[in-house]
Amino acid sequence: MELQKVLFVVLDEYADWEAAAIAAALNEDPEQGEKKFTVKTVSLDGEPVRSIGGFTVLPDYSVDTAPDDFAGLVLIGGNSWRKDDSRKVIELVQKAQEKDVVIGAICDATVFLGMNGMLNNSPHTSNHLDELKEVAAGNYSAEDSYLEQQAVRDGKFITANGSAYLEFGREVLYALNAASEEEIEEWYSFFKLGYHEFVKSKEEQ
Repeated sequence: MELQKVLFVVLDEYADWEAAAIAAALNEDPEQGEKKFTVKTVSLDGEPVRSIGGFTVLPDYSVDTAPDDFAGLVLIGGNSWRKDDSRKVIELVQKAQEKDVVIGAICDATVFLGMNGMLNNSPHTSNHLDELKEVAAGNYSAEDSYLEQQAVRDGKFITANGSAYLEFGREVLYALNAASEEEIEEWYSFFKLGYHEFVKSKEEQ
């Protein structure tokens, strides 16, 4: 079976911890069934980008060379989403919307969506509503749809705050139907509870 691409957009000073867990889960073989996805990285211009933690990524694509055949688009948070250059990503997000594929945004990538009028039609979350309203200004008109939750999934659209990389990963896995519900919840609980508490919870079932 040909693997479906999930594109991870990473800008300079991206939040590496927000990408790592979900990328690894998508790249691993599931316990049941066949592997469905492969992770590919996208930067603005295809040049290497360096994370907040100091990891350098050589992207697979630039925004302009990203493929048309992808199953999901994941915008990883970081310190560059409010810069003017980030607007290059808008066309890729619009392409994902037209294709009706999974779109996920975490941390300041949610602010980027708000700045560009892309949060107004779905329940969503971000790091802080007041900051979102201030930065997005007139392009944001969906305060009533803002939810104070770690992550929010509305169909194929997922948003999360910067502390919610596990909740974000879980909702992306569900939206992609990447594995069974049992396996997704086990993945989430293993990291959320920690090894020993996870083992205890399994023994008590």
